[in-house]
Amino acid sequence: MMKRHKRTRASARLLGLSAAVLSAAAAAFTYTDASGAATPNEATGRSTVRSSESSTRTVRYDLGNEAWRLPQTGQPVELTGVVHYPADLGTGRHPLIVMLHGLHDTCADREADAARTAAEHDGDDAAYEAANAKLSAWPCASGTPVMPSERGYDYLGRRLADQGFVVVSVGANGINASSVWGDDNAATRADLINRHLRMWQKLSSKGNGELAGKFADPVTGAARRVGFAHHVDMGNVGIMGHSRAGAGVTWQAADSHRGQWPEGVEVKAVAAVAPAYNVMTEDMSNYTITKTPFATFRGTCDGQVGGEALWFAADAAKGNRSGFYRFAIHGANHNYFNTQWSPQSRQVAASDDATPVEGHPGQCTDREGATPARQLTEPQQRHVAATYLGAFFRRYLLGDTGQDQVLTGVRHPDAAITDVDVTTAAP
Repeated sequence: MMKRHKRTRASARLLGLSAAVLSAAAAAFTYTDASGAATPNEATGRSTVRSSESSTRTVRYDLGNEAWRLPQTGQPVELTGVVHYPADLGTGRHPLIVMLHGLHDTCADREADAARTAAEHDGDDAAYEAANAKLSAWPCASGTPVMPSERGYDYLGRRLADQGFVVVSVGANGINASSVWGDDNAATRADLINRHLRMWQKLSSKGNGELAGKFADPVTGAARRVGFAHHVDMGNVGIMGHSRAGAGVTWQAADSHRGQWPEGVEVKAVAAVAPAYNVMTEDMSNYTITKTPFATFRGTCDGQVGGEALWFAADAAKGNRSGFYRFAIHGANHNYFNTQWSPQSRQVAASDDATPVEGHPGQCTDREGATPARQLTEPQQRHVAATYLGAFFRRYLLGDTGQDQVLTGVRHPDAAITDVDVTTAAP
């Protein structure tokens, strides 16, 4: 029997909710359960280990900067990832969440960054291109640090690990430096996600494969032994992509590409954050998601991705039978979702991409002239992201229906959430 759907909308306004609902939802804006107890999941009967933030752990794996080759061009791509997980993996299996960053500089070359800025100011196209080539090379020149864009979601990985997930954020510098664009770029990012999922499937099911013995301390580089074998639920996977990777995860989870998932892997939730879609695509079926819960987010002060991020996602979700969520976050820009791309990191090429509103300090808009909003600080924007992404993944990977009150548009303490478009399957 076909499930019935309920649909709610609140375009350019806040949803009006009772004080009781707001009070109940406020609990969802906190991050941790300090008890550390195994909490029964009401929907599935399974127990989910909840740990305090202090009892989460982080490791890294790095199989090399040229460990994989792009199927389209043969150009090299790294196979690296930073993993956040509960220190006590318990006796059961934890859902896996894979996160992927989008387009950014690949090499943290400060001299080249300064030269590029100067060339842009002087209108020197040749000097600009020469500096840009150093910043977007792969592999990076000897002695030049690699841009660690995958570390930009550590705040989110830690929060999700604190709630019982194993979270891996993977590097895609090789793709960013490649000549692959448009739909091919989205397809390549999807291929990279599947490549990592295949490695995790082998590690989880058999305890061997390319990742076995490859984990290390992310600071010291010392080898770390972690018992992920038989503790990662590859049939309960979530994926998140930011910017161009938002298009990549939509492609990866599309109905027409489910057959490309590694054997034993089931993606149960996909989230696109400020997704940069190829709106000129000739085949929308490459992005159509009707069988997997799907959420998309965009800030009203995004200086890089326009409003098409939301309407394209809505088109991709037409007929979705599992759950679709679309949110505009007032005062959020593009870069603050990734700490490495944000000014407070003092990282190479970090910037605030929001458009300031002349005569109104603290107000911002986007390149399309959206209604001005109070700009969120870096911590505020990440708090919003962690709240809604956490609620989404808890809802669909843990079966926590208590998160519905967040996902149907409750105002976040830090920002107005409007243009809410929610379609959920009735129980």
